[in-house]
Amino acid sequence: MALFGTDGVRGLANGPLTADLALTLAQATAVVLGQGRTADARRAAGKRITAVVARDPRVSGEFLSAAVEAGLASSGVDVLDAGVLPTPATAFLIGAMDADFGVMVSASHNPAADNGIKIFARGGRKLPDVVEQRIEAAMERPKLRPTGADVGRVRRFADAEDRYAIHLLQSLPHRLDGIHVVLDCAHGAAAGVSPETFRDAGARVTVIGADPDGLNINDGVGSTHLSNLAAEVVRVGADVGIAHDGDADRCLAVDADGNIVDGDQIMAILAVAMKQRGHLDDDTLVATVMSNLGLHRAMAAHGIRVEQTAVGDRYVLERMNEGGYALGGEQSGHVIMREYATTGDGVLTGLHLLAEMARQKKSLAELASIMTVYPQVLVNVRGVDREGVQHPAVLAAVADEEALLGDDGRVLLRASGTEPVVRVMVEASDPDTANAVAGRLAEVVRQHLALPEPV
Repeated sequence: MALFGTDGVRGLANGPLTADLALTLAQATAVVLGQGRTADARRAAGKRITAVVARDPRVSGEFLSAAVEAGLASSGVDVLDAGVLPTPATAFLIGAMDADFGVMVSASHNPAADNGIKIFARGGRKLPDVVEQRIEAAMERPKLRPTGADVGRVRRFADAEDRYAIHLLQSLPHRLDGIHVVLDCAHGAAAGVSPETFRDAGARVTVIGADPDGLNINDGVGSTHLSNLAAEVVRVGADVGIAHDGDADRCLAVDADGNIVDGDQIMAILAVAMKQRGHLDDDTLVATVMSNLGLHRAMAAHGIRVEQTAVGDRYVLERMNEGGYALGGEQSGHVIMREYATTGDGVLTGLHLLAEMARQKKSLAELASIMTVYPQVLVNVRGVDREGVQHPAVLAAVADEEALLGDDGRVLLRASGTEPVVRVMVEASDPDTANAVAGRLAEVVRQHLALPEPV
């Protein structure tokens, strides 16, 4: 089984994800990313191989980041220990410090018991599959064993958070004066930097979910639990609420009435604003196949083309890099603004969303009305052959339902990458129709793709 998933290595801390594994993974990363022509040229110029290491505040991050740093330093890599920081801050600092690579210890929106290790290449870019495979293979081979002055040093990166905050503020096209925002930091990595940066940008800030104790990360708070944020926005009479996840690479929002504004709506707002300012390269937005039909309709109305990718922010980013596009993301709130970031950045996204409110002097509800959200139903059909989504009977049923929906809806069938599950997603102009179509297609999938009962 492959060690790397869609976003690094992740699992139960001290279960599959042990200190030994973290150390060995770091040593292998030093072999793969600390070698080669670029590294040799840097050494020839008298420069040492350097990596930025950061973590979110979950308790297991303390021993896992220590193991990562030990593995790197024992392999001759100098480590800049940035402490608790958002994942996008780590990616930014790798580029800003001209580091050779970086490591983020975080399980993102997962519960506190889990953790993960994300590795970024030079420039703060996510690793392609082939490089992850090379690192995994290197875990089984001899490690680097420098001695004396050639071992790596571990130094505290004291001004890491300040450098990141300054970068965020310098990206803003407009200050946030006059806006009252409630920030939900998920008891996570953004608990320090996000409130401070929004205040420095001019906003009045109320904060929830900003008391991390190592165990409460994502526990009923953050972008996967928006009810508390919505209630607090209404209670204090704020203009808007912004929710991060544990490592702050996501941003979701709620308007003044507590209504959720998801990643598709945020992208729609930013895409139109960027096009108006001439910052939307090739008038193109990159989104996944799960993005709402309403996003496509809204973008077409504003002369913006939507490029679609597979689900996962890494695939969005790959397409953005290939096409030189400026904006992309997912419905879940991973929004990538390529001019300022190499990965999804929830703090950056929230700041720019509020900047549009301030610039246009409009409420978030008014801005979000640019897009009509179509009712979306997702049914997970379990116990079926996920390789069978091209079965003739299934394809015929999909074609029939798509003909019924016409231009007022769409159907998407996706096979799970890891389980015997087929996901049936239906969008329609009304929820009853979406539910009915999804139910009929789910039954067709069960009928034709059911796996045999175990003997």
